[in-house]
Amino acid sequence: MKEEILGTVAEIEISYSSQIKPSERPKITTQNDVYRLFIDTWDKTKIELVEQFKVMLLNRCNRVLGICTLTSGNVTGTIADPKQIFSVALKANATSVIIGHNHPSGSLIPSAHDYDITRKIKAAGDLLDLKVTDHLIITLEGFYSFASEGVL
Repeated sequence: MKEEILGTVAEIEISYSSQIKPSERPKITTQNDVYRLFIDTWDKTKIELVEQFKVMLLNRCNRVLGICTLTSGNVTGTIADPKQIFSVALKANATSVIIGHNHPSGSLIPSAHDYDITRKIKAAGDLLDLKVTDHLIITLEGFYSFASEGVL
């Protein structure tokens, strides 16, 4: 009986593999560095079409482990699920994250929902001892940094 039960449980394996040497990973020192990396990896055919949510994963030295596109929504919004953000961060053994999303309208003014989700994600990060360093709103013409504005 015991073997039957164990045979029905999936085995979970967690791994992370990088082909980039730690010394060659981009280092984040300013919000401009973050914006440049985000905008360089953004699909320019979608940035003014649909809202997307990304997470940048950092190690203890503020070197970028990777950038993950978590969701792609529609012209007015997308879902940012803290469970997805932190599952990716934990898998990559990140010590901090920077989150970002675009506004297809080109507006850099955060919505009430942007403030709410930022607070929610920061609180989840605090519980996991994973620092949420910043949240950027991205457009082709610039960015809004929640950290620079004192929101984080």
